[in-house]
Amino acid sequence: MIRFIDLSQDTPYSILEQKYNKALDAGQKNIDAVSISSYNPKKNEVDSRFVNLKFINKEEFIFFTNYNSPKSQAFMLNNQIAALIYWPSINIQIRLKSFIKKTSEDYNRDYFKQRSAEKNALAISSDQSAAISSFDDVIRKYEDVKENHDLFDCPDYWGGYSFIPYYFEFWEGHESRLNKREVFNKTDGIWKHSFLQP
Repeated sequence: MIRFIDLSQDTPYSILEQKYNKALDAGQKNIDAVSISSYNPKKNEVDSRFVNLKFINKEEFIFFTNYNSPKSQAFMLNNQIAALIYWPSINIQIRLKSFIKKTSEDYNRDYFKQRSAEKNALAISSDQSAAISSFDDVIRKYEDVKENHDLFDCPDYWGGYSFIPYYFEFWEGHESRLNKREVFNKTDGIWKHSFLQP
């Protein structure tokens, strides 16, 4: 689930909320999954991964991760991202473009205290995406943290990212391939509205 907080009344956000509610009513699974694509200039490489979108606060999209992870390293080197949401239950794809930044330490600590002990134990124990000899070692590290750490003390290497899209594309698929593509592109503070050919 995505939590909407004082959602912007700008047209693309209103459309997003309408589509979200329609997908929710249709029983969409993993409705909070969003694919984030980043570029790492050191590797000259584009990468994508799914994250769980937790909040849309006014205009800000917010998710949480390990700040030492490869995606975080890419964000530090190049803060331009693309994001993609797909809800097959209603055959809707939403493309977003934005710049990304970290949320504040206070925000991260407050949210960490609201999470379950099990989720926090994993956040503390995992060197996200780092190689490890076996899955058994992952479990041992996790169990050790559960037994020996304060599970509500947010580590410095864990926190949120937020992004405010300047580009929305709402793609609505049809069996005929006569797909509807509606675009909102923010330029000089003004949303410009257009349609794209299928």
